[in-house]
Amino acid sequence: MDKRIVATNRKARHQYHILETYEAGLALVGTEVKALREAKVSLSDGYARFQDRELFLVSVHIGAYSHTGHEGHDSLRDRKLLLNRRELSKLRKAAEIKGQTLIPLSIYFREGWAKVELAVCKGKQVHDKRRDIADRELKRQIEREEKAHRASR
Repeated sequence: MDKRIVATNRKARHQYHILETYEAGLALVGTEVKALREAKVSLSDGYARFQDRELFLVSVHIGAYSHTGHEGHDSLRDRKLLLNRRELSKLRKAAEIKGQTLIPLSIYFREGWAKVELAVCKGKQVHDKRRDIADRELKRQIEREEKAHRASR
């Protein structure tokens, strides 16, 4: 399975606890697909929400394709996410829980099809973020000391 990542949401793992992930297809127009292939996409403010019984990706910016004439696409339009009925019902229940939201983690191409890695997330508190940073720094320090110890042998 060939997977070519186009964009990732780097802030998501810092700002949210990731509870579950899902892979969803994207309903796109032609110029959006071509712009994705050029990696003209930003996921930083994006999220997913339900409208009626369908799930849409909101506030994801897909820029204009470089060779488009005068008729392109709306860069911030809501895009339908393609999931099966069982997954949609699970995501609806998860989104209804207070404090949980649906955030796109990455957009990629799998076998020529544009896909979104969608996560059920819960926001981190400030102390959670500080603990993550402290843990990361501790891990780096341990790795540095181990490397220095191996070099001194």
